[in-house]
Amino acid sequence: MQVILLERVPNLGQMGDVVRVKDGYARNFLLPRQKALRATKENIAHFETQRAQLEARNLAAKKDASAVAEKLDGQSFVIIRQAGEMGQLYGSVAARDISDAATAGGFSLNRNQVVLNIPIKTIGLHSVPVLLHPEVSVKITVNVARSPEEAERQARGESAIVREEVNLDDLGLEVGAALAESAGDE
Repeated sequence: MQVILLERVPNLGQMGDVVRVKDGYARNFLLPRQKALRATKENIAHFETQRAQLEARNLAAKKDASAVAEKLDGQSFVIIRQAGEMGQLYGSVAARDISDAATAGGFSLNRNQVVLNIPIKTIGLHSVPVLLHPEVSVKITVNVARSPEEAERQARGESAIVREEVNLDDLGLEVGAALAESAGDE
């Protein structure tokens, strides 16, 4: 299907480009979200009359997104989740959780703007890209922890996963002593 792009679409084209896409992509994504119009003669003529207004609207949206990007870039948001001893989350952190944390932090962020290819499933600091406008992208840090105290330690750079080394002699096991003794005889 031939469509006219009404805004920049990554990996597809710029505003005003007439591109050929698969029918399902056009019907299910581009057309319902008003990112494109079918490339008929009437729509092409209508687009050319509206082009200046669309470009002005796009420029204003880009300017607003750039202003938000300056404040949002590099921000860190804490998300508290339950996790096992090795740092594996019992659930996962999805784009909705990140957008909710950013909204609670004073930024208006939609879950569709958070670019999370795979859900976060471990505690720690995770860098997440946020697409504020098709031409404006920033990175935020998501601090996933089991408690606020652990989040503070992670923010300082300390590891939240503590692995204890076990020495058999310290346990006072006869087996450990016997193993050490037999290793010494050889």
